[in-house]
Amino acid sequence: IASHLEIGEPVMLLVVAESSGSSPGRAGYKMAVAANGELCGSIGGGVMEVNLVERVKSQALCPKSQVIEQVHQSNSPNSSGMICSGKQTVIIRRLTIDESDTVDSIVDSLLRRQPIVFQFSNFKFQIVENASDGSDRFFSRTGETDFTYTEKLGSANELCIIGGGHCALALSELMSKLEFRIRIFDDRPELSTIQKNKYADQITIIDGYEKIADHIPNGDDIYVVVMTLGYKFDEIVIRSLFDHEFKYFGVLGSRAKMKTLLTTLEKEGFDAEKLARIYTPIGLPINSRTPEEIAVSIAAEIVKIKNQ
Repeated sequence: IASHLEIGEPVMLLVVAESSGSSPGRAGYKMAVAANGELCGSIGGGVMEVNLVERVKSQALCPKSQVIEQVHQSNSPNSSGMICSGKQTVIIRRLTIDESDTVDSIVDSLLRRQPIVFQFSNFKFQIVENASDGSDRFFSRTGETDFTYTEKLGSANELCIIGGGHCALALSELMSKLEFRIRIFDDRPELSTIQKNKYADQITIIDGYEKIADHIPNGDDIYVVVMTLGYKFDEIVIRSLFDHEFKYFGVLGSRAKMKTLLTTLEKEGFDAEKLARIYTPIGLPINSRTPEEIAVSIAAEIVKIKNQ
């Protein structure tokens, strides 16, 4: 969008404002359609998206915003052309050079992985402090073209990877594409995979893992993955972080090794129910072997927990 506005070409922005049921387009999905037909993003795909894109192209010079309700049923007057059930509301908003400064500010914040809240209506496209109800996304409609859409963009979730080896490097690369702010912790400054890691937002070299809890906060948006050099370091990390509350706490290791470790901690008096909430062996069971496959299994498990 920014590149087209920079040369004075308007862009049609499509945003799924709300959705329900089995709609393929979920609230927050976005798509840009340039005057030359270039597309970026998606509002759900399929014939629904194709039809709407063609509609947008034919109205590219129309300055009036539109709010379109699409029902995914063949017998509906607002049928999207799909039969997966559910429905979605799509806003179509024409962006021009007048919105360039706002778009550039959004791009700058996203590149720096800093959260930013933008809001637009038929008349304004601007940056605001937060949604009117304090949520990450807010949509209000008062007429056919009278609406307000607000959304918080940027990395709301934070992934803390303890241990910076090959698996951490692969996981960092994958999770950087999933809107997570990534922090790496390790006690080996000379580690080659630490030096190669260009995907993490922050790399912290620590003296040891005994005080790792001082570096990682509690929070429902905090995800922790432990993949240190070995068993004894994993144990130190678990002991240090045990009283913390995270959205996700996973430890890389074999089933036998982790069973022995957790049994030892339980015998010492660590709460059994809380120990059972540690995800280990980490990741979905896809028989992964390489660092890249292991990263896929861990990322899939994290996304599953995030979206519950």
